[in-house]
Amino acid sequence: MRRILRGLIVLAVIAAGVAWVLSAPKTLPAEEFAGVTGDAARGEAVFWAGGCASCHAAPGSGAEAKLVLAGGQKFPSPFGTFLAPNISSDPSAGIGAWSVPEFGNAVLRGVSPNGAHYFPAFPYTSYNKASVQDIVDLKAFMDVLPADATPSQPHEVGFPFNIRRSVGLWKLLFLNDEWQLQDAPSDQLERGRYLVEALGHCTECHTARNGLGGLERAAWLAGAPNPDGKGRVPNITPGALDWVKVDIAAYLSTGFTPEYDSAGGHMALVVESLAKLPEEDVAAIAAYLTVIPALP
Repeated sequence: MRRILRGLIVLAVIAAGVAWVLSAPKTLPAEEFAGVTGDAARGEAVFWAGGCASCHAAPGSGAEAKLVLAGGQKFPSPFGTFLAPNISSDPSAGIGAWSVPEFGNAVLRGVSPNGAHYFPAFPYTSYNKASVQDIVDLKAFMDVLPADATPSQPHEVGFPFNIRRSVGLWKLLFLNDEWQLQDAPSDQLERGRYLVEALGHCTECHTARNGLGGLERAAWLAGAPNPDGKGRVPNITPGALDWVKVDIAAYLSTGFTPEYDSAGGHMALVVESLAKLPEEDVAAIAAYLTVIPALP
């Protein structure tokens, strides 16, 4: 029995060591960002496409406060409640002191400046397909936004989901940088794919997840239970959404459906951001949503 027990202990130690190695954060080298110059004007478009204000503005912020990214909004999930952090330009409470590589690794790899994994409530699982240039431009824009000293609040996530190192194993299983729509034969569809699958991270809400929180890619954009347990996020594939391109574009720009209903909940905040995009970008999103596989 002692030999068996010792053997089990050795195996457990080996397994723990393997898990520790496999779960290590993986970052982009600083050289990836070397020589890339950020442009705040371009970064503003990335900011609105990425929906940064819709999550990181303080709860109940009016239009004039949308660019004060003090955080605090709550996002319930089956794993606990996540709270959006302060990502204003404040050097202490926010991200004003972050370098470009630190910011880039947070957005593209889900790794904090101190080397910890971010929970995938932060949609780096979509942002990881964004270009380095866009992320550097985004940093340039966010650096000129107002600073706010409101401290970030801790997530309300219990054991074992609060173990950040385990997120490294989750990333091995579910972090994917491949395009879901593999064939984008026109410039418009390629742009629409980029906006929907990368910057706009639409799938993070509109695609169902498995028991571990990984996206069910076979049900891409076919709707999902609302993470707060109330209602359902709608199916936006052609299998359920029968709007033509102009209807989709109008909804994303104004919040009004063809039946004169209006966007509600968090989608209303998303529309506020998308309405600031150029018309051709909104049209590209609409084009993408009409060619993805139709799911009932």
